[in-house]
Amino acid sequence: MQSANRYPLLVAGVSGSGKSTLAQRLALRCAAPFIEGDRLHAPASIAKMRAGIALEDEDRAAWLDRLTAEMHAHDGSPGPVLACSALKRSYRERLRAGVPGLRVALLVVTPALAEQRVGLRAGHYMPVALVASQFATLELPVNEPHTLLLDGSRPLAALLSELGQWLAAS
Repeated sequence: MQSANRYPLLVAGVSGSGKSTLAQRLALRCAAPFIEGDRLHAPASIAKMRAGIALEDEDRAAWLDRLTAEMHAHDGSPGPVLACSALKRSYRERLRAGVPGLRVALLVVTPALAEQRVGLRAGHYMPVALVASQFATLELPVNEPHTLLLDGSRPLAALLSELGQWLAAS
């Protein structure tokens, strides 16, 4: 794998898809900044999710702007690696508009695997009950530029290899 990612990267997917794990590991390997999108949600959004209420587009607008600003805070660094759901095409387009050259890797998993993984997490505000709403919101990237779909059920090492090869060829 290359030592530095040339482009900013978004690792997206539903809760439990493995996006944070993959993004964090890739950032470490590339000596690039890692940005955990979950940490940038507004307190009101976190409270809604804790209460089992799915976020709406209005809840995500300012969050997407904060994510863009955080990506720009790392301008001049090797491409920062952002982990966030970015479930809808419009969310990914908003991030692309704000972060030129953004590459997107979307992890695809089954609802059962996502529920299992979310159920095993300790101390996270996202309840298993909201996983179904994530799948209802998810719009798979069809004909989106610079986008790679990954099978999130594969081993982390295989995902890192495939993602690294794709980024090197970008």
